[in-house]
Amino acid sequence: MCPVIEETPEKTQKVITLSPVSLEEIENTESEIMELEVVTPAGKSIVKLESVPASATIRSIKERIHHDKKGPYPARQMIRLEPKGKPVKDEETLSSAGIKNGDKLYLKDLGPQIGWSTVFLAEYAGPLVVYLWIYTRPWLFYGVEASSKPYATVVHVAAACYAFHYVKRLLETVFVHRFSHATMPLTNLFKNCSYYWGFTAYVAYHVNHPLYTAPCCTQVYVALAVFILSELGNLSIHLLFRDLRPKGSSVRKIPMPNSNPFTLLFNYVSCPNYTYEFYAWAAFTVMTQCIPAGLFAFAGLAQMSIWALGKHRQYKKEFSSYPRGRKAIIPFIL
Repeated sequence: MCPVIEETPEKTQKVITLSPVSLEEIENTESEIMELEVVTPAGKSIVKLESVPASATIRSIKERIHHDKKGPYPARQMIRLEPKGKPVKDEETLSSAGIKNGDKLYLKDLGPQIGWSTVFLAEYAGPLVVYLWIYTRPWLFYGVEASSKPYATVVHVAAACYAFHYVKRLLETVFVHRFSHATMPLTNLFKNCSYYWGFTAYVAYHVNHPLYTAPCCTQVYVALAVFILSELGNLSIHLLFRDLRPKGSSVRKIPMPNSNPFTLLFNYVSCPNYTYEFYAWAAFTVMTQCIPAGLFAFAGLAQMSIWALGKHRQYKKEFSSYPRGRKAIIPFIL
């Protein structure tokens, strides 16, 4: 303890002595005019930018590149300081990113972009239409005789659950979600829609089939209760995430439970929205006793685990005080 106490006044004195110089240096840096060269990841020159203030943001640089070169619009651009380095955030300034006069900026064209909300609306509206189409018009898929056989109760319940889930997702996309990035690659639209729409057709074909055998009522209603609770839990997490990030910002904070008991899962995992999502589809699988539904649940778990592990690592790297006891997606396990 003694060395720390003795050194503190000296350090304080140094800060006081140097602070006017530091402020002057900062002012000079902010007023500095730069000349930068924008190149491809391979090093081929794209455009030279002159008279660029050090206080300019990366977003303004992207707009300048687009204006000067008539090249990719800003949403298609990724700016890096090294050919394979991390992208620089749009809100960063040249000075805060450590960019100096004469430096090179590496530009990658991300390809055609599409809004996140547009992709979500498309990938969630499709399953709603596909499932209800097969459910309400079985003769189109199984023949005219199929319409004469009444559905078991669980088939109606499953259709209601499927519709509820995707109507909820559509409403969340419009009224709840706040996206840190405005766009994603256009190719994601086709990939995501193929996954959701295709799996929906696979599940709906089997659950609504005339030869489908329903499980016992106890199994159906217990699983239904778990499904509903999981859906409410998933919604609760999405609402907490919305409140955690002010509208129009990309602020990141450590997510913590609030007064909603469903959010207590944050004490155990970093991404409880994915946890509840898996629980819901696992419950749907038990409720319908349908193998395709189980495949959908575990395919979703595999993908969400990749996302959750990535976010978990990012949280721990970004926040030194991040709770150490949390797992990524499955409490105590993963």
